[in-house]
Amino acid sequence: MRELVWLLVLLCLLAIVGSLGSALYHLSRNSEQDSGRLVRALTVRITLSIALFALLMLAWYFGLITPHPLLITPPHQ
Repeated sequence: MRELVWLLVLLCLLAIVGSLGSALYHLSRNSEQDSGRLVRALTVRITLSIALFALLMLAWYFGLITPHPLLITPPHQ
């Protein structure tokens, strides 16, 4: 099950990067039709980012992933 979570995280990250690339392409073309596509690509990115955050929180809640402890070393004297 953990592998499935990490696969979903990876796919979501790749989709976010793809959406950002699409938005950059439509931004650089600078036409009236591409303006709507730019907004749609950025909306998809925001939706995917929220879905990724929710997926990570649910995976943590159900114990599928665990955070690493913060290692704080004392200052050297």
